[in-house]
Amino acid sequence: MLKLRDGIVELYRKVATSIPTDVEEALKRAQAEEAEPLARESLDIILKNISLARTTSRPLCQDTGFPVFFVKVPRGLSHQLIKDVIRDATRLATQKVPLRPNAVNSVTEKNTGDNVGELFPLIYTEEIPEQTLTVDLMLKGGGSENIGQLYKLPAVLESGEGEGVPAERDFEGVRKCVLDAVFKAQGRGCPPYTIGIAIGGAKDQVTALSKRQLMRRLNDVHPDAALSAFETGILREVNALGIGSLGFGGRATALGVKIAAAERHPASYFVDVSFACWANRRGRLVW
Repeated sequence: MLKLRDGIVELYRKVATSIPTDVEEALKRAQAEEAEPLARESLDIILKNISLARTTSRPLCQDTGFPVFFVKVPRGLSHQLIKDVIRDATRLATQKVPLRPNAVNSVTEKNTGDNVGELFPLIYTEEIPEQTLTVDLMLKGGGSENIGQLYKLPAVLESGEGEGVPAERDFEGVRKCVLDAVFKAQGRGCPPYTIGIAIGGAKDQVTALSKRQLMRRLNDVHPDAALSAFETGILREVNALGIGSLGFGGRATALGVKIAAAERHPASYFVDVSFACWANRRGRLVW
């Protein structure tokens, strides 16, 4: 398991210091197409920062985030063992990458100093029949985490004019929720955003599911035609809001929108909206 531990340390290094290719290419396209001077300049600075972080092997952002793991574990391999290895790797990565210590005890307010604590890092595991272990890591920044929103439909949303906007239990209601979340976020979460959306029947279900959507590649196509069209339409509407890169205006408010829909109880209709900042730091280790 030492090789796996060391592999996860290197996964931390890769994710903290380099942007996935699909995200970088989307930022380059956004910069080339941007007409707003301040927004274009901010995208230029972002791209220079990406290049500098990669060449110097330094973290892209001073906030190296909340580590979130999605692990597919072969049948017969202990899930607890894998979690223990990840926690050990997290301690090492905090020293070697280095990562900013972000694990703060919610009772004592003391920082653990090594990014390991109660449910920190956050590790989701699932059993698979294949014999390959797949470890997906997201370093989730605090700013983008704070702007996420959970909705229970039907609901009445506040509009900019102070009048209530009804959101019913349908795609139109979901659309209103997403636009409401983006409008409330403005530039506080460091756009251009990647936006994850989930529909379902339980609160904890949709919050985890929307965050998982942030792991999808920007150029993938949802296998469900209705959801694929919904993703495309929402992205277009979000970018029409004019919030733009880092809130400086322009057309690049979001790079991608990804949605998942789970089965729900007839009495419940929850919508969760998660955000990743421009530095959508994610990566994979196959072992």
